[in-house]
Amino acid sequence: MRNRWNDAESGTSPLQECAYGSRLIGGEPTLVLHGGGNTSVKTTVRDVTGAETEVLYVKGSGHDLASIQPAGFAPLRLARLRELLTLDALSDEQMVNELRCALLDASAPDPSVETLLHAVLPHPAVQHSHADAILSLTNLPNGEDVVREVFGDDVVVFPYVMPGFDLAALGARLWAEQGRPDTLGLVLLNHGLFSFGADTREAYARHIDLITRAERYLEARVTPVDTSAAPALPPVPRTELAELRRRISEAAGAPVIVSRQTDAATAAFVSRPDLAEVSTRGPLTPDHVIRTKLAPMVGSDVAGYADAYREYFGRHHQRRGTELTQLDPAPRVVLDPRLGMLTVGRRAKDADIARDIYQHTMQVIAAAEQLGGYQPASEEHIFDLEYWDLEQAKLRRAGSPPPFAGEVALVTGAASGIGRACVKALLDAGASVVGWDVADAVTDAFSGPEYLGQRLDVTDEDAVSAALDAVVERFGGLDMVVPCAGVFRSGMPVAELDPAAWRQSMAINADSVATLYRLAHPLLAASPRGGRVVLIASKNVPAPGPGAAAYSASKAAVTQLSRVAALEWAQDGIRVNVVHPDAVFDTGLWTPEIIAQRAASYGMDVDAYKRRNLLHTEVSSATVGAVVARLCSPEFAATTGAQIPVDGGSDRVI
Repeated sequence: MRNRWNDAESGTSPLQECAYGSRLIGGEPTLVLHGGGNTSVKTTVRDVTGAETEVLYVKGSGHDLASIQPAGFAPLRLARLRELLTLDALSDEQMVNELRCALLDASAPDPSVETLLHAVLPHPAVQHSHADAILSLTNLPNGEDVVREVFGDDVVVFPYVMPGFDLAALGARLWAEQGRPDTLGLVLLNHGLFSFGADTREAYARHIDLITRAERYLEARVTPVDTSAAPALPPVPRTELAELRRRISEAAGAPVIVSRQTDAATAAFVSRPDLAEVSTRGPLTPDHVIRTKLAPMVGSDVAGYADAYREYFGRHHQRRGTELTQLDPAPRVVLDPRLGMLTVGRRAKDADIARDIYQHTMQVIAAAEQLGGYQPASEEHIFDLEYWDLEQAKLRRAGSPPPFAGEVALVTGAASGIGRACVKALLDAGASVVGWDVADAVTDAFSGPEYLGQRLDVTDEDAVSAALDAVVERFGGLDMVVPCAGVFRSGMPVAELDPAAWRQSMAINADSVATLYRLAHPLLAASPRGGRVVLIASKNVPAPGPGAAAYSASKAAVTQLSRVAALEWAQDGIRVNVVHPDAVFDTGLWTPEIIAQRAASYGMDVDAYKRRNLLHTEVSSATVGAVVARLCSPEFAATTGAQIPVDGGSDRVI
């Protein structure tokens, strides 16, 4: 592994150097993933009284090493931490309280649960990772022997102990027995590597050196998996994936995102004849259990997996001597020789975290099997971590899930105007959203794992079908559809109607929606909470105006189509409603020049023209988007077939 330290970028203070070294560690996916690992530095500062005070700056719990800044570290009085280490016992609750009481800054983040171990180690700088190479050595039946073979006396070796006071107490005893001034690091079996130094630069260099030694050991003894020989995974009907997502959601007690991976490395792993045996022994390190569960589900028997999880909980729930509430029994990783790997989460981000972790897990398992067999920490250790309140607190810090968490929405015409506003409203409510548009801008209209922008022509049925396949591969299914794509050709009286304009209006505004309804129906029927459709129609349906025959007729046709769908799809639990916007001036149809011209023709200024409705209110794209999101919410669970005007009030419509 390459040493990427650059003195010109590292900063000048011990804390700045620690943050810089942390980002170097966090930037290597083979070292830490998604909040894993922790780092610290010991230094001296003046407190508010001016007294010189020894301080331990340790990574704040929940912060990601890949992006951490100095403010992400918790400053603690080192003398107080050392006093705590003289105790015979300290409960988790007491430890958390004492760590917060030891902070120099009450607004600092909660210190890492491994803070006391950092305090035990006598070196000024400490870096800790869950390196793949180290886990490949320690998750073996003779892991300690292999570690000592690779590193000799340069490291001390600890058995796995759950983080917290017990690990720190063990660390104090074992360090007194094994530690020497020239010791470079500490290997915690089934968990990871700690390296030390007089400063972060030295601790980081030693970390990279130790990892490199482990990598060279593995390179000499492990044959890389030949992914080119793996059979390509076949396409899977999108309805099959949607139905599997529905069953997983039912087991989880809430809608979930299910994302499919079919890359060559995954294909090679799921084709192993011993897949069910090696993949279900446990995670690389117990810390991963809150993201991946004890083991993946091999195959598609969700009910069987849930039963097995309940039995696992029943075997261990009395271990900690307190009353525990069982977590949901749904899998977070699914492995199948035909499906590949599916990862599960309340949001796409969570499914992606499970994916990243298990991609590394597959590599470590493959290596360990060649070195004597993959043997992770015991089931008891994994259970203790899964139901450890301090670990669960990492998930609770994210707060309650938003209302549409785990649900998938599709919006057409998503690059601008009302369509874009609908995407934003649904994203803000927690949905994973797919945006379709002919404009290139749709692909990056929004960022983050919850958004998928697809450029396509909604009148191309093959493109629509292929796009739906991609939607289900990415998110697992479809819960909400908002057809918004449309074209408006005005200024043509019926007597002068252009046939091409008529057909274009019908093709985009009506025919494409009929195609989408037909293709999306099986997915909506498999929605865990029931499918929802909200059609963006127009005020021109109940109150058409002259010169807009093609637009008015096409919107009337698609409104009627949606009313019939409401009648037919109610038996599938799908509700279909229609929104009729009017005078929405922040869309591509309206330029400032056109608005000014229209206002002048009415003898009004622009502001008055925009509020030319009964309520004298301006109707924006965001107004329409908010109505669409609300119609998709549980508050409207008993409403289907409705047509709702969003126009500020029109006497012609009323």
